[in-house]
Amino acid sequence: MPNMTFAQALNDAHKVEMERDPKIYVAGEDVGVYGGIFGVTAGLLDQFGDKRVKDTPITESAIVGTAVGAATVGLRPVIELMFVDFIGVALDQLYNQAAKMKYMFGGKARIPMVMRASCGAGIGAAAQHSQCLEALFMHLPGLKVVMPSTPYDAKGLLIEAIRDDNPVVFLEHKLLYALEGEVPDGTYTIPFGQVDIKREGKDVTVVATAKMVHTALSAAEKLAADGISVEVVDPRTLCPLDEEGIIESVKKTHRLVIVHEEVKFAGSGAEISAMVAEKAFDYLDAPILRVAAPFCPVPFSAPLEQAFIPSEEKIIEAVRKVRE
Repeated sequence: MPNMTFAQALNDAHKVEMERDPKIYVAGEDVGVYGGIFGVTAGLLDQFGDKRVKDTPITESAIVGTAVGAATVGLRPVIELMFVDFIGVALDQLYNQAAKMKYMFGGKARIPMVMRASCGAGIGAAAQHSQCLEALFMHLPGLKVVMPSTPYDAKGLLIEAIRDDNPVVFLEHKLLYALEGEVPDGTYTIPFGQVDIKREGKDVTVVATAKMVHTALSAAEKLAADGISVEVVDPRTLCPLDEEGIIESVKKTHRLVIVHEEVKFAGSGAEISAMVAEKAFDYLDAPILRVAAPFCPVPFSAPLEQAFIPSEEKIIEAVRKVRE
């Protein structure tokens, strides 16, 4: 299999799907001539033309709103929000319209749209361009929430998202765009709601998302040197969530640490923790611990930003604590 970066894998997913289905179009700020600020849509304008690759004004409400309308009449829009932080000005279009139309029309309406957006800290982009907001979208019935951690997953999950007849929020951590990995040529899909065991282990389950998957894997490698076997579980999709996949891992290890870059309070880890406590409490030999960001905006200061982001050391500390 060829090696691709995370961004190239997403780009390839766009290409294979746009070649397959002429109803798919791409829209967003700087997605055409510039190729997307992270390079995800590079070359699409040249290949598919300006009727299917649309540079838009800086107005997220219009980007999302027109996508909802287009999806209801049979097109399959893939829109780029650039930064997930900007969803605030388009929330009504997303959660009151896209998420609810199928329900309100008795299942007769289809909204096959994908909203891609970058998320995450680590590049000094400060409080309004660095958030992880996946828990916000998880709380809205009607939306599917996808969060890949590898180039392979990124391509397969995006193709699955484009083919889905429901609105999908597809979140991409900024620090993953340059990550390289093996990605098959052509078309393949990864079904939603299936965890991926990124590392087998028997002592502690660590459920981690996006960039934190790699931080957890690094921590697991160091813990292995001390004889602690960590299983790293990547949900890949947060809605639908593979509850059984997570529970099966917990049944094996009897301990759970959840790691995400969102603010800890009411983050996705809270839902995962509650689900395991409700459905697999008798299998736990220690309290569930969460490693996440503090309850504050993302700092601009580089040292403070690094302190904000969950670290390898904090994961190691949490794993050791549940092993006590």
